[in-house]
Amino acid sequence: MSTKTSVIRGGLSAPAIEAEGLVKVFGTNRAVDGVDLRVDSGKIYGVLGPNGAGKTTTIRMLATLLRPDEGSARIFGHDVVKEQHIVRQLIGVTGQYASVDETLSATENLVIFSRLLGLGRSEARQKAAELLEEFGLTDAAKRPLKHFSGGMRRRLDLAASLIAQPPLIFLDEPTTGLDPRTRTQMWETIRRLVASGSTVLLTTQYLDEADQLADRIAVIDRGQVIAEGTVDELKSSVGASSLQLRISNPLDLMESRRIVEQVLRVATNVSAEAGKITAPLTEADKVTDLLIALRDSGIALTELSVQKPTLDEVFLTLTGHGVEGDTAETNGSVLNQKEVMA
Repeated sequence: MSTKTSVIRGGLSAPAIEAEGLVKVFGTNRAVDGVDLRVDSGKIYGVLGPNGAGKTTTIRMLATLLRPDEGSARIFGHDVVKEQHIVRQLIGVTGQYASVDETLSATENLVIFSRLLGLGRSEARQKAAELLEEFGLTDAAKRPLKHFSGGMRRRLDLAASLIAQPPLIFLDEPTTGLDPRTRTQMWETIRRLVASGSTVLLTTQYLDEADQLADRIAVIDRGQVIAEGTVDELKSSVGASSLQLRISNPLDLMESRRIVEQVLRVATNVSAEAGKITAPLTEADKVTDLLIALRDSGIALTELSVQKPTLDEVFLTLTGHGVEGDTAETNGSVLNQKEVMA
């Protein structure tokens, strides 16, 4: 058993994160206001919210960088305040901005981080080479970071956080500012990390990112968790899926509407210009009956689809505003030295 695994109470089967009633106050602003979280091992857990919602402050408390004003948190069973020296052996943290030296090469940065973590010179160089290959940076290994793209810097920052092979990785908006192609590459890297045994807590303001990656999601707004569950559970909480039918012959539109409402027993919306009928789908097994009824009436369809509620709709329903909120974690972006845990 490795040193890291041996200090995990209950082994890797223990919850990776358990947080209860976390509170952090900056002046008169409660940046985090009673957050509860439970993250199981081997999963990707998404924390979704707009800028200033309290996501980064929550991660800093879980990662022992900020002392909670109220509440408690445990990482694999270890208290983040009382046992921070153990917790720090179990985590890796990657933020929105790279914590690397841009005047040095990628290899030099990783070797320095490795040596700081206690690796010997040859072992540090070997670890650097392995990580550069894993993150597709081997060809740029000797290049100064000031010549790296944003995506390359972000990948290197993530590589640096994995030198110690932590079982829990905090990724604080790791794809902010990246182009779509690089974001997709980062998603694949994150999936590989979990497949290899890591647990990931990912904060993001990108709805598609949470949808694509997270096994479970906590929606956080104004410092509070306002909803939690799987993507499907969250979508189901704001309403049923909708059935969309496009009718081949516009003259059949109103008769089609009558049949849809009769079979599904719901009210429908009709777009005459598009020849389209939209209806709430509360009983999926009735779709077959509907298709049979339309066929028996000689009505042809050019399109049939089922649309689930989107995470955009979930967030708007829960918060009353879009994910691009205008709140701010006052003083939360710059740590006061008194607030950082020793």
